[in-house]
Amino acid sequence: MGALMHKPSLESQDDSLLVQGTLEGDPLCFEVLVERYQRRLFGLVRHYTRSAVEVEDIVQDTFLKAFSRLETFQQSSAFYTWLYRIAVNTILDFMKRQGRSPIRAVEDPEAVGGSMDETTERKSIRPDARLEQAEISEITRSVMDDLPEIFRTVLVMRELEQMRYQDIADVLQVSIGTVESRLFRARARFKKRLLQLHPEFAATQSNPSDEESKS
Repeated sequence: MGALMHKPSLESQDDSLLVQGTLEGDPLCFEVLVERYQRRLFGLVRHYTRSAVEVEDIVQDTFLKAFSRLETFQQSSAFYTWLYRIAVNTILDFMKRQGRSPIRAVEDPEAVGGSMDETTERKSIRPDARLEQAEISEITRSVMDDLPEIFRTVLVMRELEQMRYQDIADVLQVSIGTVESRLFRARARFKKRLLQLHPEFAATQSNPSDEESKS
């Protein structure tokens, strides 16, 4: 009975307390963390595979790794950022084991010069709203699948997961400047490939002011 009353009180606690409770031997604390973040992880993994079985396996493996490595979690960072990093690495490892290595023709984006015109480049990943949502999703996935993983991952984080620049930097363990550079290159790649496959999108390009915050 005590355990049944315990869990509702845990659900209001922040992540750091739940991590501490898990390390002290309370399994319900980690169960709350799983319930809190499993939906977001399922959404993330679905950007990489359409197989429901694979998605479930990857999410489960991510949480198992997180549990086994919980002592290494640094309280100075957000728990979800740490968990997300494990998830991304688990996705890439899984795909490699399946013989579907996502690393294709990876170049060093930081070695390429160029200015950051985010206003222009962001337009390439927002297809014509007149298209059906299912068609938009299919087009986006097909173009994303053609990108080298170093670019696809940062696009997924920013454009699909709507993560902040600082969170992306923390997950990838790079500087914000590196995140900006990779996004610039990724958006350019996406735009080029999108227009190759669907030239009708050229008519949708525009340059309204973009007040996007990087905070």
